[in-house]
Amino acid sequence: MSSPENHGPVVHDWAVTALPGTAFDPFPHRLLREEPVARVRLAHGEGHAWLVTRYEDVRRVASDPRLSRALTVGRPITSTTPHTLAPAGGVGRADPPDHTRLRKLIAPTFGRRRMTALREHTRREADRLALRTLDAGPPADLAETFVGPLAASVIVGLLGVPAADLDRVERWRAGLLSHDTTLPEGESVKKEIAGYFADLARHRARHPGDDLVSELAAARAAGGISTPELVSMSVMLTLNGLDAVRNIVATMVYVLLVHPEQTAKLRADPDRLPRAVDELLRYIPQRNGVGMPRVATADVEIGGVTVREGEAVHVFYPAANRDPAVYTDPDRLDLDRDEAPHLAFGAGAHYCAGAQLARMEAEVMLSTVLARFPGLALATDPESVGWRRGSVNRGPVALPVTW
Repeated sequence: MSSPENHGPVVHDWAVTALPGTAFDPFPHRLLREEPVARVRLAHGEGHAWLVTRYEDVRRVASDPRLSRALTVGRPITSTTPHTLAPAGGVGRADPPDHTRLRKLIAPTFGRRRMTALREHTRREADRLALRTLDAGPPADLAETFVGPLAASVIVGLLGVPAADLDRVERWRAGLLSHDTTLPEGESVKKEIAGYFADLARHRARHPGDDLVSELAAARAAGGISTPELVSMSVMLTLNGLDAVRNIVATMVYVLLVHPEQTAKLRADPDRLPRAVDELLRYIPQRNGVGMPRVATADVEIGGVTVREGEAVHVFYPAANRDPAVYTDPDRLDLDRDEAPHLAFGAGAHYCAGAQLARMEAEVMLSTVLARFPGLALATDPESVGWRRGSVNRGPVALPVTW
């Protein structure tokens, strides 16, 4: 539904609904081709915001310093969820120089030494979980027995979260990333998780380990980071590691199983895997609705439209990844595709801090699945696979397979 507002451009009501598999939301898909900079109103928040869907425009918004994340704090901008996922004062809602300072603190976490160790850990754990699944025999829920536990193992090891606390963290994850969580409920969950990571940081300050929370606790003691900033960084990495990685990799396996001709090529030539992972990241619409908006600090022209100072702007990365001006036949999966870099991890200053980690996890998980399960197939019709509803990140509820 669309309506004129203040005699300006039409404002479109975007009713974000759960979609099965890799079905693309028809609304942003249409805007990409017909109105790549459009005004939209979502289910929550107030007023309307600009929605940008074209590849080059999305890159520009993500890279333009005149479009601020910090100015979103305290402002109920129209959004997909009733509560804001990123805490105020954290890296997700910071602008330079604070954002630059915070990103530098975690840069060593994803350096060569740590990533080499994490890849080896991930390979060992992937082999262990694959063998356990094989021993139990088919059918199996690969999301439950392999992908989810492996993603959890990697992120709790990286941060230093005790394994005994994982159930609590999983409960918080489910609450924060649900479209049904009310504003008071969301704030309550964020208060709980903030207290947890603040306590964990105090413990790690006294008993440091080789983990990120220990490093952040040391930085806080040295005055390089505040407690709210430490909590925000920990929450961001935990949620992405537990939820986003689980859902995207489980969806990758599903996509490979419903494209057997392309998967056969990948099995025959495993060196194709890094390129295949990037194409899967481009092709799969990873989320329902939009993420964090930005606010213009000056008049900015985007795609021939003037965004006025103070107006809010959303980008939709999945639409940019289907831009026909950038990708040949963009709605088709092509594991040999070699075109522009995808925007699944964003762009600009807020490019996903854990992108390298997520890509590594996807490569290890897929290579293990292809090697250990040569006869892998869905244990049900593709149309019978259930998909998550009412959540930010898209993914299968379960991934029933046989071999």
